[in-house]
Amino acid sequence: MAIAHDKQRRSQGEVKVFGLCPFWQKATNSSKLSSSTQNHNSNRHRAAEKPSTVSSVARSLLPARRRLRLDPPNYLYFPYEPGKQVKSAIRIKNTSRSHAAFKFQTTAPKSCYMRPPGAVLAPGESLISVVFKFVEHPESSEKHTDQKRKVKFKIMSLKVKGGIEYVPELFDEQKDQVTVEKILRVVFLESERPSPALEKLKHQLAEAEAAVDSRKKSPADTGPRVVGEGLIIDEWKERREKYLARQQVQAVDSA
Repeated sequence: MAIAHDKQRRSQGEVKVFGLCPFWQKATNSSKLSSSTQNHNSNRHRAAEKPSTVSSVARSLLPARRRLRLDPPNYLYFPYEPGKQVKSAIRIKNTSRSHAAFKFQTTAPKSCYMRPPGAVLAPGESLISVVFKFVEHPESSEKHTDQKRKVKFKIMSLKVKGGIEYVPELFDEQKDQVTVEKILRVVFLESERPSPALEKLKHQLAEAEAAVDSRKKSPADTGPRVVGEGLIIDEWKERREKYLARQQVQAVDSA
């Protein structure tokens, strides 16, 4: 009887111990549920942040938005007249909804000059920029080919506020906002052989010259200011002489 009573007491004790288990199980389940909820909320937070991160990366990979329309769009056509200064022309139009500045750069500053080299255009405004180039006498066909291949022009644009005056330093101060619109290659045309490209070039040059004359007659003009052709040639010669002088000084210093 004592043994049976002892077994009964141990059985009752085990029942009491196991009776406490549901609370431990509930606490464990509650802890798991809380942890699961926190993980779920964390995942939701990460998911909410992910699209913005992806969108910023996607924006960085997208091509820059163009502000200008160029005509011709890919090339600068020059009459091939060795030993002479020849001219090309390109129409630049602001197709954006804000004011835009543009700027020329060239790989041949010794032999090329642009007028205007830059300006600020209102939305929808356009102008014809004239490019001057001195064509050297080729000593061989290889030099002629090399001359055509190396000379390039880059046109850049920058969004600006209305009423701002154009200065080249604008593009240095806001480098992150500058868009490279196009890199133009040089194409020489035989001046004695008629072609659609040559006829179009003559028409654009005549239009640019007429625009310069009209600005001379109306000094109150609010459009982009363009310097007359005579001043262009003088300024081009002055820039060329300064460049050659710097080259000579550098050659002397290096020697």
